[in-house]
Parts: sequence; C-alpha cells; structure tokens
Amino acid sequence: MTQLAAPTTSRPGRDLPVAISVGVGMLVVVVASLFIRKEAFLVVAVLAVCAGLWELAQAFTRRAIHLPLLPLLVGAVGILVSSYTAGPEALFVSFMLTVGGVVVWRVLDGSGDSALRDVVGGAFAAAYLPFLAGFVMLMLAEPDGPARVLVFILLCVASDTGGFVVGVLLGRHPLAPSVSPKKSWEGLAGSVVLACVVGVVSVQVAFEGEPLVGVFLGLATVVTATLGDLAESMLKRDLELKDMGRLVPGHGGVLDRLDSLLLTAPAVYLVLTLLQPAPVGF
Repeated sequence: MTQLAAPTTSRPGRDLPVAISVGVGMLVVVVASLFIRKEAFLVVAVLAVCAGLWELAQAFTRRAIHLPLLPLLVGAVGILVSSYTAGPEALFVSFMLTVGGVVVWRVLDGSGDSALRDVVGGAFAAAYLPFLAGFVMLMLAEPDGPARVLVFILLCVASDTGGFVVGVLLGRHPLAPSVSPKKSWEGLAGSVVLACVVGVVSVQVAFEGEPLVGVFLGLATVVTATLGDLAESMLKRDLELKDMGRLVPGHGGVLDRLDSLLLTAPAVYLVLTLLQPAPVGF
C-alpha cells in the first residue's frame, strides 16, 4: 500500500487499530495452518478463494453481470486441490474445465448478449482467483512447501507494510493519482526496501540460499503486488465501490486482502522454481 501522507485512519471511517489487529490475527491463522498440516492451509485457501468469488459475483451485479457462481465455486475447489495433488498440468487442465463448465452452465440458461457478458465475467473470475491462487498450491506441494508459502506471504506483507508506513510518513508524489490517489513513489520505495530485506533474510533462513535470490524475490513481489493493488483499484472504480465486500473488519472484503497476493503468487513461484528449487529428498 504505497500511500500518501494521511492521518491514523487509512481510509475515511476505517479504524486503523482494528485493521491492524484483524490483519495480525489473519496472518497468525494462515501461518498456523501451514505448520499444522499442509491440508489445513489448503482448506484456508479454498475458503478464501470461494469467499472472494462470492464478493466478486455480488460486485459484478452492479454492471448487470451475473457470474455462474456454482460452477465457479466447484471449479475453484477442483483447481486448488488438483494443483496441490497433481502439479502444473492439473492446474491448467482444471482451469480450462472450469471455464468450460461456466460456459455450458450459462448457455443452458439462455443465450444472447447477457449470456456473453456472464461467460466473459465468469472466465475472468476463474482466472483472477482460483487460477492465480493455484500457484500457491504448487508451492505448497513441494517437499519444503510450508517454508515456500511462508516466504511468499512474508514478502507480500513486507511490500504492503513498507509501502504503507513510508507512504504515510513521507509520501508526497502520487504514483497513480487517477487510479489510487493515496499511493506514492515514496511508498513504493519503502515497499522495495522492506521487501528486498525480507527476501534476503527469509531466503537465507528458510533455504540457505543466495542473497541475490532474495533481492529478485523482493523486486518481483513489489512489481506484481503493486500492479495487483492498482488493478483491483481500477476494478472498484469502474464498479463504483469503495471496498469489494465487508467480510473482513477494518479491511473491507476478502478480495481487498487478496489483490496483491494473487498476482504475486505466479512470480514468486517462478523465481523460486528457477533459482531456488526444492532439494531432492527433503
């Protein structure tokens, strides 16, 4: 969150202490699930993605787009579970099957321009949420999966936190005023510094890897997390919404917390796969 200088509430009417408490609580639940059992984190991910799909479906009705929610929810479960159990090929196949299911489900209910809008919206929803989240499942499936997912989460938290703190304290120059007026170049610099520091430290602690890998991870995270945040801001602006939902006190909706994570997941997965492959026989 690369924000311009602001008072203690990050947005009008938003209680910053509540937002921090809820954010820390969610992080504790997610991290705990990682190290209880991998399947526990899978369940948390499925619930988060399904909640995000429900929020997106509600938001799209403002533009007369009605997502075929049932095939999307079933497909989301299939995408995440198959990605975890069967790898990248299963991720792509299950995504295509989900899109096909959305098309068939909607066409059976009628055709025409409205059906086309609903199908395109459904394909977008399947790509935006379960498909991108599937890359987190690919990381989880590795022998050292919990460590990989934890590094991914810490990188996203570092990018958001560094951008928010530096943006609030020093932000003066808007990054994208027409899309998200509170984001600043100073906040972006804060995201880069903290994400790279966390990347270097986490890679060395978790994998005994090279510091340069951590720098690459930090830079990739800041770029994708910022783009993800801006993309959702554009979507909300088009839908004339402040938040995508109200399921998370102090934060808005689940999608408002997932926006930066979703686009970052493929980037972190690719960097780790190429530069820090899981050890054989871990």
